[in-house]
Amino acid sequence: MTGQITQHYILSVLVENKAGVLARVAGLFSRRGFNIYSLAVAPTNDERFSRITIIVDVESAPLEQVVRQLDKLVNVVEISQLDPSDAVERELLLAMVGVSVAERSQLIELVGVFRGEVVNVGLDRLTVMVAGTPETIDNFERLLESYEIIEIQRTGRVALPKLDHSRFSGASAATA
Repeated sequence: MTGQITQHYILSVLVENKAGVLARVAGLFSRRGFNIYSLAVAPTNDERFSRITIIVDVESAPLEQVVRQLDKLVNVVEISQLDPSDAVERELLLAMVGVSVAERSQLIELVGVFRGEVVNVGLDRLTVMVAGTPETIDNFERLLESYEIIEIQRTGRVALPKLDHSRFSGASAATA
């Protein structure tokens, strides 16, 4: 289980979608001794680019140094720094859980409370999926510990800046 970290940087790095770019970015962090807490990468809506979301431990390196080093890499197009308090962060968890017939409905109810899904059903196992904030995923994972966890996988975090609701005319922040 991943423990909650309180101080981290969120770097959203737009890179050219080419072979070896992720290895160069990860290698930079490794060579400099910077601790990557979470890493997620996927193509963007423009197939020429991928976005790498990197969660960096505050104590492992000064932010300015991390950004300077990343900016030196040839395939890096843009680096955005997101303050965790101004970002929407999400993560996904998949878990294969061993359950008896008696436990099955209880686990399905727990998954529902976390707005998750049962994505695969076997005779004595369920595969469940929950997406949410890192804290939500931590809480769900703690509650799963009372079951037989066969296998569990968490994605890296992805993040976007929070929207500025003050720009919506006539709409309240709650409905925007």
